[in-house]
Amino acid sequence: MKRAFFSILFVAFAVAMTAQVQTPAPSPSCKMEQMVGLTKVSVDYSRPGVKERKIFGSLVPMNEYWRTGANQSTKFTFDKDVMVAGQELKAGTYSLFTKPGAESWEIIFYSDLSRNTPPAEWDEAAIAAKANVRPVTNSMSVETFTIDINDIRDDKAIIHVKWDNVIVPIPLEVGTDKQVISSIDAAMAGPSANEYRNAANYYAKTGRDMNKALEWINKSLELNPGRFWVLRDKSNIQAKLGDFAGAIATAKESMAAAQEAGNMQYVKFNQDAIAEWTNMKK
Repeated sequence: MKRAFFSILFVAFAVAMTAQVQTPAPSPSCKMEQMVGLTKVSVDYSRPGVKERKIFGSLVPMNEYWRTGANQSTKFTFDKDVMVAGQELKAGTYSLFTKPGAESWEIIFYSDLSRNTPPAEWDEAAIAAKANVRPVTNSMSVETFTIDINDIRDDKAIIHVKWDNVIVPIPLEVGTDKQVISSIDAAMAGPSANEYRNAANYYAKTGRDMNKALEWINKSLELNPGRFWVLRDKSNIQAKLGDFAGAIATAKESMAAAQEAGNMQYVKFNQDAIAEWTNMKK
């Protein structure tokens, strides 16, 4: 009985010795990923709060370099080459350092990831991109330090650094068009019906050679005929070429196939397009 008692006491003592008190982090960590076109942007940073403090000009001194966050330096990863604030930046991972100013913020993407605070002297070889951007006064205070990516288009977006009543917009450009054209060129070596369709739609969307777009969409339909959504694509390309009679005929074919499939949304798309192109044909 004594042995059992002391065994239980020993286990309880061991658990007490190894137990750790867990409390919330004052500046919790955050990881986010965002696709911009075909480029993946990842951000790893910590998020301090205002907590009734004066931020810029006090907690974060003006005209001094800042690690742009809390704890460790904020890390950005780009899986393809990009442009930030007009500066070229190769694919890779970088620390973001900034120098806040009333009229302008200096931003630095730094390749030396061992630095969690701005260095006393910058290694020029490690400065991958450096630029100045204009801050914007926010009408609403942002309590928790935030980095997000907004205004996303196929080939660009805006990185927003937000805290308290300040927003710092950093323009981001990605080489989507070049990447897509490169993938089209590679795919055309032995394209499938879907690759022909994707290539045709991209040419139509970006205003390239519409005759080539029509050629590719026809090849897609030859390989896999009767798809009402691809017929809809073809009718749009024909309309962009000014062939409204052909576009109407193709739209009617698409509408019949969509009706048979029970897809009333595409039936409506085609009905609206036929009405529009009939008026344009007159």
